[in-house]
Amino acid sequence: MSKDIRPILAGWDHDPDDFQVRIVAGLDGRDKLQMRLDLGVLQMELEGRPDGKKPFGADSLLEYHEARAVEQSATTGPFSLEPAECEELMREGVQFYHRYVALFHLGRYDLVSRDTERNLRLFDFVKAYATRDRDKLAFDQYRPYVTMMRARALAHQAIDRGDHRTAIDVLDEAIASIKGFFREYDQQEQLNTSQELILLRKLRREIDRERRTDPVERLDDQLQLAVAREDYEEAARIRDQIQRLRVASSPNPTDRSPTS
Repeated sequence: MSKDIRPILAGWDHDPDDFQVRIVAGLDGRDKLQMRLDLGVLQMELEGRPDGKKPFGADSLLEYHEARAVEQSATTGPFSLEPAECEELMREGVQFYHRYVALFHLGRYDLVSRDTERNLRLFDFVKAYATRDRDKLAFDQYRPYVTMMRARALAHQAIDRGDHRTAIDVLDEAIASIKGFFREYDQQEQLNTSQELILLRKLRREIDRERRTDPVERLDDQLQLAVAREDYEEAARIRDQIQRLRVASSPNPTDRSPTS
């Protein structure tokens, strides 16, 4: 059997101006994530390590070292990561980066939040146990970007549920976290120029404008204010209005035909 990949690429021509990704059915019955490159295709698993490997029998190299840290701390003493181990963890982290960027373009925000949270955990782990400060910084320098991607994914999930308030809260938390990062590393000049902060603030403004045009969201703001003023009679009236609007906007099962 030929190993030529041209049949796989047929009909999926590379476009240098487009980020081309797709999910396909794998021969093993599991879906695969594919990214079109100029010279071929990058294929990744959707679960576990993107390359499908299980280093030392663990689901990922990070999980292997996390288990080592717990075991060693309980037996022989303090755990540490050597430079070569950090290099291996960095290569694994890049795999997850490629996957969550591709998934973001497909709108799979649930999987983006999963993978970004995983890489943020990686940064925390290396920062706690690496023997060299340069290795800690090599990972932590990406924290603002990964924090931004996680927040965007969570915000989009909330918007899809119609929950604009949670979306804004997620973005505010991420903005505060990135600001704290720059202050920790004495990079206050980045507070106004960071592309991560600029993008998150822009998204927040867009969501806030959309939220203010939603009658339920406007009433919810009024409800919070009435509760804060302890005007419970007004709060009850607003709750009734919100309930009527939600009932009016939801599908009525009695209007459906028996065959629907």
